Amino acid sequence: MTAILFVCLGNICRSPLAEAAFRKEAERLGLDVEIDSAGTGDWHVGRAPDSRAQAVAARNGVDISHLRARQVTEEDFRRFDHVVALDAKNLANLRALRPADGTARLSLLLDHVPDRNGEAVADPYHGEDAAFDMTWRHVTEGARALARRLAEGA
Repeated sequence: MTAILFVCLGNICRSPLAEAAFRKEAERLGLDVEIDSAGTGDWHVGRAPDSRAQAVAARNGVDISHLRARQVTEEDFRRFDHVVALDAKNLANLRALRPADGTARLSLLLDHVPDRNGEAVADPYHGEDAAFDMTWRHVTEGARALARRLAEGA
């Protein structure tokens, strides 16, 4: 079974939305995958996703209210096959955190979308509801592309 971890800064907006979008797409495609999310920062550990993230997920048929923020650990780099960052700063932080024996492949979510290589999923935390809608669209696009790639065995 392939294991994928989505990572943003606090694990209350982008990464739980990416986890939800990927879970939805993996179910649609019948992929056997383990899916989780985490943050590089520790200030939201144990908290539920932002209420605006929960609302946009619910509007798109996914309940994320049960998720709780956690921080990336060294074990994540051994446990997961793919650790997928939502922006370049978090990708850089993941590269710095990865232990020498870490085997996970690191990437940006939008690197899996044609013509979006190197692009970040914008952090909606300081924005209005529309920012969360845009984040949902971007994580869904990335999740679909990544799921297709895995389904094709790439």
